[in-house]
Amino acid sequence: MKIAFIGLGNMGAPMASNLVNAGHDVTVFDLVESAMQALESEGAKRAATAEGAAKGAEVVISMLPAGVHVKGLYLGRDGAPGLLEALEAKPLIIDASTISPEDARTVAAAAKEKGLTWLDAPVSGGVGGAKAGTLTFIVGGEAAGFEQAKPVLEAMGKNIFHAGDSGAGQVAKICNNMLLGILMSGTAEALALGVKNGMDPAVLSEIMKQSSGGNWALNVYNPWPGVMEGSAASRDYQGGFLTDLMAKDLGLAWELALGSKATVPMGSQARNLFALHSSQGNGAIDFSSIQKLYRAGE
Repeated sequence: MKIAFIGLGNMGAPMASNLVNAGHDVTVFDLVESAMQALESEGAKRAATAEGAAKGAEVVISMLPAGVHVKGLYLGRDGAPGLLEALEAKPLIIDASTISPEDARTVAAAAKEKGLTWLDAPVSGGVGGAKAGTLTFIVGGEAAGFEQAKPVLEAMGKNIFHAGDSGAGQVAKICNNMLLGILMSGTAEALALGVKNGMDPAVLSEIMKQSSGGNWALNVYNPWPGVMEGSAASRDYQGGFLTDLMAKDLGLAWELALGSKATVPMGSQARNLFALHSSQGNGAIDFSSIQKLYRAGE
């Protein structure tokens, strides 16, 4: 298929690469020149603008940092028209960003007015999953659009879920990431407690992995440096899912809870912890670096 991919960050670049490897005709656009050059070297085409990338595309995929960027891309900003206005054909549009359900529904409604199908399809699985093509896609939108999107998503992911109507993908993703933030901060807290009382972090990790404390953060993404080969923690927390992005997602969870009068005491605590961690200069490193917060004073 002819696919436009907009947004080549830590997640977007390997996702676009997997589409190229699957044999799709991919045209990319990103504000960072080197990101486009890297994909071009793998066989993708590049465009000077998002509109140029989307021209003639059967599918448009975007992977952007936040709702303001998604709305700016599709609806326009500062008086400039958005991508929805510029599209000459009627491609299927898939946004894989993590944004608020309200923002997703706003863009989906604007797309529907123009006869376009727009899906919110946030992902889970991290940079490792993006590179391996094993991401989980959590899709909100019309069932017919979901069926149309599945063959494309399967080139980038292993588990493809239809969560419900527009915005449902974002609700599910926000709930998932709130739990992940809670689990990562709790795992880091438990490891720090053990180490401060004489435990080897690798030994403690193995014990907890095989016990009732086992969880994804501990089993797959251990936050203690040197315990798990290949983890972000063992790469000085470089790459991966940034602290600022986790703080953003936990903020989305708090806003969602506020609007629905839900009680999220642990999610609120995790939000505060990651906001504090970010404010101490850790926003641009992997979120598992929350471990450093519990190691202060060592």
